[in-house]
Amino acid sequence: MDQSYDHTNEDVEEAWYNRSFGQDYLLVYKHRDMEGAYEEVRAMVGWLSLPQGASVLDLCCGMGRHAMALRDFGYNVTGMDLSKTLLSEAVKHDDGGADNRPVTWVHGDMRNVPLTGPFDAVVNLFTSFGYFDNHDENAQVVDEICRLLQPNGRWIIDFLNPVYVQRNLVPRSVRSEGRTRIEEVRCIEAGYVRKSITLREPGKKERCYEEQVRLYELDDFKRMIADAGLELEAVYGGPDRSGYDRQQSSRMILVGRKLGVRGRSRSSES
Repeated sequence: MDQSYDHTNEDVEEAWYNRSFGQDYLLVYKHRDMEGAYEEVRAMVGWLSLPQGASVLDLCCGMGRHAMALRDFGYNVTGMDLSKTLLSEAVKHDDGGADNRPVTWVHGDMRNVPLTGPFDAVVNLFTSFGYFDNHDENAQVVDEICRLLQPNGRWIIDFLNPVYVQRNLVPRSVRSEGRTRIEEVRCIEAGYVRKSITLREPGKKERCYEEQVRLYELDDFKRMIADAGLELEAVYGGPDRSGYDRQQSSRMILVGRKLGVRGRSRSSES
């Protein structure tokens, strides 16, 4: 596989994710390591139930932590992300694994993935969903997962648990990475969890970023999944395979397979 990544020709509109997933993201989320991703993927491999060599797409792969872990479990992996900065970081750290089999890295938008597949599995991990203001754009991501899967192909969407987030939200936190002071302010507003991130470093201009995720409930996902032509088989509360508890689980991990292809029938929401 080629370690280089492709570039889409179409520009997406200016939005928070175009600015936030850049060089400073690597500093703000420096604490997310490969070992943690490897342990999360270890649990997910059992849910996928795929043979060695199966093709897996990591949709919104970021720095590639989960994609490289999936590769190390014996899958042929493609990782796609919108951020060229994060993809460059992924390429830099991809040594090909024990079998010298690099991940295929692709630049693209999850609403209109520049791939045809079909894949044996598509995974969307670590709350890489719900970024868009318009509901239909978020639902389009689920449609894309269906389009990219072969019949009976497996899929995983790993999302936050809205109730848990609302109950356990830390309004403000401050920490340091070297000489950089990182302040994060969080709130629940208009159905979204929103975060403002401010970085201050002596002798440098203050940098500010925004992040947001729409707080989709399990019933919302069930509608999008059914409309797309997917089947939901199980919902877990974490990579430890614990059952999903709406009040207590920190995450909402949905697992299923693709049914027959059918047209989009959802009504428009905003």
